[in-house]
Amino acid sequence: MTPPRPPVFLTARWEQVAMLSYAVDPALLAARVPAGTELDLFEGRAYVTLVGFRFLDTRVLGIALPFHRNFDEINLRFYVRRRVSGDWRRGVVFLREIVPRALIAWVARTVYSEPYVAWPMRHDVGVDSGGAGGRSVGYGCHAQGRWHDFTLDVAGEPALAAQGSLDDFITDHLWGYTRRAARGTQEYEVEHPRWRLWQASASRVDLDARALYGGDFVACFLGSPVSALVAEGSAVSVRRGVALATEGPA
Repeated sequence: MTPPRPPVFLTARWEQVAMLSYAVDPALLAARVPAGTELDLFEGRAYVTLVGFRFLDTRVLGIALPFHRNFDEINLRFYVRRRVSGDWRRGVVFLREIVPRALIAWVARTVYSEPYVAWPMRHDVGVDSGGAGGRSVGYGCHAQGRWHDFTLDVAGEPALAAQGSLDDFITDHLWGYTRRAARGTQEYEVEHPRWRLWQASASRVDLDARALYGGDFVACFLGSPVSALVAEGSAVSVRRGVALATEGPA
């Protein structure tokens, strides 16, 4: 008998989702893979993705908290998968998640054990990037005495990613996995439709990777991203997490 799905904990809209992806050595991520999962590779390569987006009309258990409905988030993530009943659940693991409100960070750390911090943030969404229908989408946070920003330029109309492409791989991970120390791994489901995407014509990154993510990740940002996307976004639902009863890769 299939167990019932956990209840929805959070609903929101995620919009103007900017994504810069970099190929990395799988060894960089191996020790960070939660128990019960394994690295999810695309054509033999591992990736980390820097993501910024607008978190809108946020409700926790159906309740909208005053002054906490609309905010920005920046996160750095990588990709894992878990085999369940013969099928793969493809998910993400967050290395750091940044929001501007301390209460939001506290709830995420408490409920999901996610690595959230609360820092000042800013965004420039829909700024004209030079005519011909072009615009830029940018996000930033303030830490260690400076602003850290990244911006993508897009134009034209968005489209669905081709099935089996790298862009499809990056945007089609609908589970979250979190390492919870002695309590093992937590798994939670994120629901949203496939997103239409813009391919960015240019990207600019001005951040101190050591200050944000530690020295291990400095090399990730030295080269150009292998994928630069902006997704329209959509309504999303995040279900309550459950602990996995496993001691190693499934």
